[in-house]
Amino acid sequence: MFSLTPDHPLSALLNMGGPVMLALVALALVCMAAFIYLMLGGVLYAPRQTRPLRRALADWTHSRGTLDIDALPLAPHRLQRRNPMVSLVRQAMAACQAGIDSATLRETLGSQAEQALKPFEAPLRIIELTAALSPLLGLLGTVLGMMDAFSTMAASTGRADASQLSGGIYTALSTTAAGLVVAIPAAALAAWVDFRLRRLRQTLNDTLITVLSAGAEPMRRAPQPSAAAHETPHTGNPASMAHEDNGARAGRTPSDQRARVAHATG
Repeated sequence: MFSLTPDHPLSALLNMGGPVMLALVALALVCMAAFIYLMLGGVLYAPRQTRPLRRALADWTHSRGTLDIDALPLAPHRLQRRNPMVSLVRQAMAACQAGIDSATLRETLGSQAEQALKPFEAPLRIIELTAALSPLLGLLGTVLGMMDAFSTMAASTGRADASQLSGGIYTALSTTAAGLVVAIPAAALAAWVDFRLRRLRQTLNDTLITVLSAGAEPMRRAPQPSAAAHETPHTGNPASMAHEDNGARAGRTPSDQRARVAHATG
């Protein structure tokens, strides 16, 4: 069975702050693991603008969306193909050349951009949770330590020993210090990761807007058919015109016809 020796580090932590100290250590380890995961995932899967991608975007913008997509060097290396921005840019270029509706395309690309950043949100929430819970756990350990110290004083017979009170207060305040030691770096890491995610989201949006703007330029320059070209001249049906003329003749009275004949012959 596993047992802690007096010189073991965990035993020292238990003597210093009790189970709350172990909870703080476990929380700090989880926070560190989340940060390492963010760093490794950011190197491999974070959307970013590489040099070949910037060159391809410049060629696409200069040609106003008329270049062959397969000929653009979006990701020449295998590691760069893990970049989700490459697939999003390629999809946006292909959709522009296919003439897909811009509103539908923007909605689809926006949803996929959010999905590309979604794996980085869970580790950020873990770091933020560590920064929020660590001071509370430290305060809990302090309260429990103070309660234990005063309980020892109350149970002691006769005059209370000051060393007992000071030792209990020292043990209680150690958890508060440990909580702050864990919380301050976690808060700084959470702020930095949140800033980086905002920058990545802004870069991704700007890149996609550049692709869509350049791809929509040929459609804006294309001459639009005028409204007059769609209007068909009104040509009457000879049969209907003859029918209307016969009806008009049938509606005339004999006196009107004689008057017209007399006017025609003078």
